[in-house]
Amino acid sequence: MKSPRALTLDLDDTLLDGEGLQQSIDRVCTAIAAAHPTLNADQLKLANATAWTEYWQSVADDWSLGRLESSAFSMEGWRRTLLACGCTDAIVVQEATILHREFARQTHRLYGDVLEFLDFLIESNVPIALITNGASDIQREKLGVLQIEERFVAVVVSAELGAAKPDMLPFQTAVLALGCDSGEVWHVGDNLSADVAGAQRAGLAGVWLNRHGRERAVGDPDPDLEVRSLSELSAVLRACRSGT
Repeated sequence: MKSPRALTLDLDDTLLDGEGLQQSIDRVCTAIAAAHPTLNADQLKLANATAWTEYWQSVADDWSLGRLESSAFSMEGWRRTLLACGCTDAIVVQEATILHREFARQTHRLYGDVLEFLDFLIESNVPIALITNGASDIQREKLGVLQIEERFVAVVVSAELGAAKPDMLPFQTAVLALGCDSGEVWHVGDNLSADVAGAQRAGLAGVWLNRHGRERAVGDPDPDLEVRSLSELSAVLRACRSGT
């Protein structure tokens, strides 16, 4: 692969460690059960997993495209969770929603290889843009907690644009901000459909960051490059630049 002039990067599960989300949910369930003895933390965790899976399928597009406010999205998820455990108290639903936002902020963290990778790109004069699907307030809040937004030439949030990966528009918007041709840009992300296929459709190279060694299934997009870490990607970029 020819050395890229610029990179675009996904946020969730690429730069941001997604384990923090589950930790924040577990903390909410524990706190709610402690405050309300009729509820059980383990039952709440199981109910939450089921509720969110079912609810997400019906509202994913609305949330990503900015048609559903984050507060309403979160509150409905917790309402369903508590209802499955026999609780219909609106005050408890509100309590869980507030705690979740607070705990989530406390658990936002970067993967251990991210800052070194971003520093390497700056030192190598490789400009970067961020492309992330999600609600504007939540995604911007994550960037504020992580304190990395200033490193990007542009931040493209699906809800602000009205288009989400794998739509071509987020990639085209980022490439335009970078001042490059799409064929000169690599996009790095964890999702084969949204990141790899979306990038390739827009003319970018699709780099699959497969941190957990997942096997591709029949019919999955074929990435231009697969790496297990950003450290590995740094080594690939160095080799491309040196021609080796």
